[in-house]
Amino acid sequence: MGYAKVLSVGLAGVSGQVVEVEADLAPGLPAVLISGLPDTALHEARDRVRAAIVNSGQKWPNRRITLNLLPATLPKYGSAFDLAIAVAVLAGSGELPPVALEGTVVLGELGLDGAVRPVRGALPMVAAAARAGCPRVVVPAGNAAEAAVIPGVRVHGVDTLHRLVAHVRGGVPLLASPEPPPAGTPTGPDLSDVAGQPFGRRALEIAAAGGHHLALLGPPGAGKTMLAERLPSILPALDDEAALEVTALHSIAGLLPPGGGLLRRPPFQAPHHTATVPALVGGGSGLARPGAVSLAHRGVLFLDEAPEFSKGALEALRQPLESGRVRVARTRGAVEYPARSQLVLAANPCPCAKPSGDADCECAPQARRRYLGRLSGPLLDRVDVQVQLMPVTAAELMETVTVSESSSTVAARVTAARRAAADRWAGTGHRLNAEIPGPLLRRPPWRLPADDTAELRARLDSGSISARGFDRVIRMAWTVADLDGRARPDRQDVLEALQLRTGAGA
Repeated sequence: MGYAKVLSVGLAGVSGQVVEVEADLAPGLPAVLISGLPDTALHEARDRVRAAIVNSGQKWPNRRITLNLLPATLPKYGSAFDLAIAVAVLAGSGELPPVALEGTVVLGELGLDGAVRPVRGALPMVAAAARAGCPRVVVPAGNAAEAAVIPGVRVHGVDTLHRLVAHVRGGVPLLASPEPPPAGTPTGPDLSDVAGQPFGRRALEIAAAGGHHLALLGPPGAGKTMLAERLPSILPALDDEAALEVTALHSIAGLLPPGGGLLRRPPFQAPHHTATVPALVGGGSGLARPGAVSLAHRGVLFLDEAPEFSKGALEALRQPLESGRVRVARTRGAVEYPARSQLVLAANPCPCAKPSGDADCECAPQARRRYLGRLSGPLLDRVDVQVQLMPVTAAELMETVTVSESSSTVAARVTAARRAAADRWAGTGHRLNAEIPGPLLRRPPWRLPADDTAELRARLDSGSISARGFDRVIRMAWTVADLDGRARPDRQDVLEALQLRTGAGA
């Protein structure tokens, strides 16, 4: 028989599609041709596959081999097709029975010695196989743990091509999929470490409860970075749907920790201020890879020293903050990644950042305005909570009698507030207050009384806040009410939300 077909999976962003790897062996001068929009790594597969087959003790067919990857219109990237190509070639040459792996998806990169090496994106690939109705998947042993979290699929790990050939020929068992690792206790910095800053802690809690973006402005040592790093510790653990999304993104980026399993803790990304636009929103040659804003999906994207980031990088975040998605177009196609993350900005008041305040500041007024002006108005307009932190006093720093609330205590209130919001918005398709469309909040039955929003409407008429800012204050007011256990916001909730929006501290 000169023809064989093996199933694999190709990725486009976080979505995968089952790919049929066809092998046709015909008489003629020995050669290997690959069609179906392969990239450079896939073109080089012919050399890797040939060496792997020979070094695994199998015979390489000296015939004209045509490999086709269907659908031919879908661009194919990476080395995850190596193992499927090797099996298709051996089945087409008669070395393997072609029906043995019928309906089975085969994934894996081959080394020249026949070793099957892990690949990026194994989890979304296996998820795509499950959606396509493929009940069995063969993956590299190094990817078996992450692939095993997908329900409804029987996952087998394989470490060498020789083992897979022995399995197909003689029923030698493949490696069993490992048990998912037990969920560990989250570790990390605790909110009780923060000295003082009651206003900053309140702002952090409101941001966590409603999913609001946050800007922390203040002198060095005020606790901006400490507060931002502790935001994930008060966020609820990811549910199954969110955990699959987050784990799939980290699988594509090759950032999953050893042992596999779903990522249940909200991710935290803190890129350096020299990060480029592709590093933040995604990019790269060939298939664009997820950037920091996507790797922080369902978690926190922290930009410390935000004015030091390039203007282009900061402005590139405006669209993802609004839509929750990033679409990156390249010459070989466009990919889309989810990017519903919480943005946290931290900035000093000026370049010299004297901790003593304006009295000792060495910066000219123009320099101060230019420094904070790097955070453009349109960008800050998308940041709900904007607070000015005061320097920590000696009494607050040395306080030993009163211990600050721990992350677990605050997280309990945040979880209760998020549950109340999810129940209220259940019929809208949204779960967080920050996601609710403004028109919905301005219509009955959710529209607030005119007396409660009088100050807010006055600010809108005077031009001190925008229409977008108006809606974001209303969303924050609902979050304040949820945290305090009220069914609807009142006038005080709106005023507190307005204070948080305009940056006035306490």
